[in-house]
Amino acid sequence: MTADQAIEAWLVWLTHERRASPRTIEAYGRIGRGYIAFLQAYRGGPLTLTDLGGVRAADVRAHLAERRSGEQGLQARSISQTLSAIRAFHRFLDRRLNTPAPQIALVRGPRLKATLPRPINEDQALGLLAEPEADPDLDAWEAARDHAVLSLLYGCGLRISEALSLTAADAPIGSSLRMLGKGSKTRIIPVLPSVSDAVEAYRQASPWPSVGDDPLFRAKRGGPLTPRHVQAMVQKLRARLGLPASTTPHALRHSFATHLLGGGADLRSIQDLLGHASLSTTQKYTAVDSAGLLAAYAKAHPRA
Repeated sequence: MTADQAIEAWLVWLTHERRASPRTIEAYGRIGRGYIAFLQAYRGGPLTLTDLGGVRAADVRAHLAERRSGEQGLQARSISQTLSAIRAFHRFLDRRLNTPAPQIALVRGPRLKATLPRPINEDQALGLLAEPEADPDLDAWEAARDHAVLSLLYGCGLRISEALSLTAADAPIGSSLRMLGKGSKTRIIPVLPSVSDAVEAYRQASPWPSVGDDPLFRAKRGGPLTPRHVQAMVQKLRARLGLPASTTPHALRHSFATHLLGGGADLRSIQDLLGHASLSTTQKYTAVDSAGLLAAYAKAHPRA
């Protein structure tokens, strides 16, 4: 097997066995093929599967250095993602093709500055949800659609891709919603009456009939609604409401988690609702809630 064939075998495995998302497959394929192309140029010729088992830590470091200083000029977070993909590739070679590369463990990624989610407060979130209905540029059914999508993001903590993956067969939405998220992880999400009512109002107003596997949310001309539309819609609404630039569709998911935590929900429950594989990912929201508490204290206490 050649190194190029090993990359393709890895991508097939990710697609059919791990059921990784199309975006993940695209990103890993780009990183993996670039990695192999670099090694072949660095080593001076085509590589075999056996050659990949002899990859040295210095080889990987040279590739990361080229990615950082070359035309791409990648930042630390992108370098870290590149190294993560390379490690995943070599784990596949080790476990599936019996070709370990021990020196990969010696490579350390760049030190990353911890970043916290940037939610909006409750009043801002509710104002954002109500704003589509006040938009004179939208037909009534489009306003109902945008309100329904935003309600799912904030009321259920869905990702954009998850909300837009809903089909006609998923509606009408009852008191719970079964969602297939990242890594084919299925979770059951409670649905507030206001959210199910918003989706049903959109269904009744929509001029586009949908059945079976047809997309639930439609664009103006009847095609599937795209993530880009939702992003542009939120960008427009936040400008009208004077909200910060960090107000994105994903910020509504952050707000969902942060407001639940502030209301007394436990971390494990929030982890299940968000579909996080690791509790450490969910723990970031405790820092956000603590930061908000300290900010309120500093603003309100007379001796602060």
